[in-house]
Amino acid sequence: MSVLDREALEASPLADLHEIASELSLDGFRRLRKAELVDAIVARQSGQDGEDDSEDTAEGPTTSGRRRRGRRGGRGRGGANKEASEQDGDAKDKDEPGDNAKSDSKPEEETVQGTVELLPNGSGFVRVNGPEPSDDDVYISAAQVKRCELVSGDTVTGPRRGPQRSERFASMIRIDTINDKPASDVADGARYDDLAAEFPNDRFKFDSEDPTLRAIEFLTPFGRGSRVTISGGTWAGKSHTLGQLAAKFAAIDGLTTFVALAGVRPEELAAWSASTELPAATSSVSFAASADAQDHAVELVIDQARRVATRGGDAVVLIDTLDGLHQPVARKALAAARNLKDGGSVTVIATAAKPFGGETTVIALDAKLTSTGRFPALDLAASGTLRPELLVEEAAVKAIADARIEAQNAA
Repeated sequence: MSVLDREALEASPLADLHEIASELSLDGFRRLRKAELVDAIVARQSGQDGEDDSEDTAEGPTTSGRRRRGRRGGRGRGGANKEASEQDGDAKDKDEPGDNAKSDSKPEEETVQGTVELLPNGSGFVRVNGPEPSDDDVYISAAQVKRCELVSGDTVTGPRRGPQRSERFASMIRIDTINDKPASDVADGARYDDLAAEFPNDRFKFDSEDPTLRAIEFLTPFGRGSRVTISGGTWAGKSHTLGQLAAKFAAIDGLTTFVALAGVRPEELAAWSASTELPAATSSVSFAASADAQDHAVELVIDQARRVATRGGDAVVLIDTLDGLHQPVARKALAAARNLKDGGSVTVIATAAKPFGGETTVIALDAKLTSTGRFPALDLAASGTLRPELLVEEAAVKAIADARIEAQNAA
C-alpha cells in the first residue's frame, strides 16, 4: 500500500493528519503540533513496511444505535447523505491505548470486490451488491480514500475485517487493486500539480433556448479545463445560471460532474435536492455553516475532480459560492481548473460577488437586467474569455470583439 511522503503530509490540513494518525494508532496525536505530527506519521509509516494488514484495522464505522433510513436516490443525496450522517462517529479518537472496540472483536478477513461510492464526509463504501446500498457493503475510511486516490465508480478489491463493537459495517483493511490495476500503481502515479497544462481548446456547447445561456455560449465561450467565475451583485441570477449549466453538463457523456453547494440558502439546498433535472450535490452546507465547513465541502469535491483528471478523465466542478470561503481555499479551488496536456481536464465554474483574478472566462451578470426581466442578463462589457481563438473560429472571435465594443460604448 502506498504511503504519503513528507511533502504531501505537510501540505495536508490538520484534520486530515489527525485522521491519518488515527488510522496508524498514534498515541496522543491530538496533543502534537503539526510539524511534530508530520514527523510522527513519517516515522510510523517507515516502521510499518510490510504491515499493511494491521494499518487500517483500527478504523471503522459506528452505528450509535441508528438504523439506515430509506434507499439511495443518487450520489451525494438521499440515502448517501443519510449514510454519511450515520458515520459521524467514524473517526474514533484512539489516543488512549486498549480501545474496547479492538479487544471485543476478533479480526475477520475476507477478500471483497465492489464499486466505490464516496460520501460527502470524504469516506466511502464498497458497494458489493450493485449500486444500491446493502448490509454487506464495506466501509472505506477517508484516509484510505485519499491515500489510494479513489473516486466514485472505481472497482476495488481487498481484504475486509468484520465489524467491531458499535460498528454496523465491515471495514476495508487495505485496497489491493483499483480497476484491475495494483493500487500502488494508481496511487503512486504522477501528481496533478506536476502535470503540464495548456489553455482550453475544446469548447462546451449547450444548445439551449435560454437567452442568457445562449449569450454565455457564444459571447463568453469556455471549454474543458476553463476557470470560470459567474459574478454579479445580489439577485443577479448567479445561482440560477449555475443550475442551468449544471443540468446541461449532466447530459454530456464522458463528463463527470461534481457540485459543491457551500454557503447557499437553505431553500436552495432543498430545491437542488428535490430536482430531477439537476445532478446530485456532491457536498452541501448552507450559509449558516462556518467558513471551515464551507472550505471542507469545496475541498472534498476538488480532490475528487483532480483524481478523475489525473487518470485521463474529464471533470467539471460547479461551486456555489466562493464568497464564504477563506481566500486561500477559494483561490486554490479556482486554480484547480486545468486542461492537462495529453491528459484529462478539470473545469471549475464558481459563483462569486466579483472575479477573483486568474480566470480564463468571466461571466458577469447584471442585477438590473435580471430584476427587470430583461434577458440575456449578461453584462458583456464586464465579461470576457482569455484566448477565445482557441475555442471558436476567427469569425466568431471578431463577432465577440465587436459585441464587446458595442456594449462598452453603450455603457
